[in-house]
Order: sequence, then C-alpha cells, then structure tokens
Amino acid sequence: MSPDLDLQKLPQHVAMIMDGNGRWAKQRGLSRVRGHEEGSEAVRAIVRANRELNIPWLTLYAFSEENWKRPVLEVQALMQLLKRFLKAELNEMLENGIRFQAMGRLTKLPKDVQKTLAETAGKTAHNKQMVLNLALSYGGRQELCDAMRRIAQRVKAGSLDVKDLDEKIIGESLYTAHMPDPDFLIRTSGESRVSNFLLWQIAYAEIYITDILWPDFRKPEYLVALEAFQRRERRFGAITEEG
Repeated sequence: MSPDLDLQKLPQHVAMIMDGNGRWAKQRGLSRVRGHEEGSEAVRAIVRANRELNIPWLTLYAFSEENWKRPVLEVQALMQLLKRFLKAELNEMLENGIRFQAMGRLTKLPKDVQKTLAETAGKTAHNKQMVLNLALSYGGRQELCDAMRRIAQRVKAGSLDVKDLDEKIIGESLYTAHMPDPDFLIRTSGESRVSNFLLWQIAYAEIYITDILWPDFRKPEYLVALEAFQRRERRFGAITEEG
C-alpha cells in the first residue's frame, strides 16, 4: 500500500471509464478481442484492489449503448467474455463479500448473458462489504429518458404532481436510485470526455484522466489516482476561507 495514501479519506464510490483495449491491442499487433481479454484482467485486479481498500462502491462502464455499433463478431466476443468473467469470479465475490449488480437497458443483451447476470446478482445478493456495479448497454442520455418516462407515468397515474418534481424524485427514477453518487471518476487512455456516462450522477465528482490504456491500469496506477483524489479540495460550489 502506498505510504502517501490516507485510508480514512478514500472516495466512497469510484466510477471508471475503461478505455483503451483496442489501442492496447493495436500497439502489439494483436486482435481487438485480445485487448478486451487483457482488459478483463485489469478489471479483476481493480476489483480486488477496491475490496482491499474497503471502498464500498465501484461502477465500471463495461458496454455502452453506442458499443452495439461495433462489428458483430466483436460484440459477440465481448458478451462471451462477460459471461466467462462472471462465472470465474463468482467464488471470489462470495468469499470477499462483494455484491454484484448491473444497470442499463439489460433486456437488449443476449438471453444467456441476462441469465448469467441474474444468477450472479442473486447468488451475491447477501454480500455487504462492497458493490460491483457494471454499466451494460448503458447510456447516460438513455437513462435520463427512461427516468422521464417513469416520472411521466407517475404523473399520468396521479401519484405525482408536477409541481412536486425535484432533484430527489429524478434521482430516485434513475438506474442508480439506491446508490450514492460517485465522488471520483477515473478515465483511462487520455481522452477528455465523459462519453455519455452517469451524466446526472457525476455533477460533483472529481475527475481523473490518465494516459494509461485500460489493460495496463492495475493496482499501482489505481493508488496513484486515489492519491490525486486526496489532494483535491472538494467544495461543491462553495468557497473556502482562502478564496
């Protein structure tokens, strides 16, 4: 563990945009699928590190709504890789108190993948030490559209008056209704954009961007990011005595 890391001042919810699998593979003359396979090893390492640090929430952007536009064979490989990962990691999740869940338009995923997601969530539902949340077939704008539909249905049914609509009600209508907002967002590969990820929830999150490609992002790199988080002054729009 890094001597510069204060274990009492860690974020409670870390969200990650895992970018760079394709570039990692291209740099090595490998297939994109091989890059995704190595990326899954990085996921394994980060989940373990997060649990060791006792950070209670970890949300990973695993497959976006836009990713459906990728070549069919690559999407199929990603779906199978997801299934293999969940089955391989189930025992470790059970042993380490990790509860698994997924969010997004999950009904768009293949039926066998939906089945594995549901089984993994069910078998780990009693775990309380950490939550691993995968964003799958997910888009922030799509999530907001789905939330607005839920709210509109409540208004139509007469259970909600429009004048009572506020941020709390919107938050309760999102996929993340039962979760705290992320206080730290990490993006790998050096791209400076949020890519339609948690658009509502990251309003006050600290953002950390690294040039490291996702397959090379492991525990040492994670600790560096967390140290950077601890150097930030989180003001939530207020001012300090210094200014």
